[in-house]
Amino acid sequence: MDSDASFRSAIVNGETLKMFVGQRVRTVLKVQHTQGGLLVGQSTDGHQLTIRGATEGLMSNYLEVIGIADNDQSITAESSKDFGEDFDADVFNGLCKLVVNGKVKEVVL
Repeated sequence: MDSDASFRSAIVNGETLKMFVGQRVRTVLKVQHTQGGLLVGQSTDGHQLTIRGATEGLMSNYLEVIGIADNDQSITAESSKDFGEDFDADVFNGLCKLVVNGKVKEVVL
């Protein structure tokens, strides 16, 4: 099945976000606080990220964000989903490493 390339997103953590500036990305972060329309959270590998336009996100819950990487610390959200308090950050970071190191040729979500 051929998926539309416009809906593909790179799976990133805080460290690998810089490799995809200007592109659609998918990440998970732990919400720290919201401030003036921005959501601030900690990536699964410990980097602080700012999300513009996230519509969900309870304090200290994990949030999946899909959007465009503005720079190495910021994403403009197209969609977001609350994953709750229980999320395995180590597994997600492992997936990010596999994707970036070319162990997985293509992950379309």
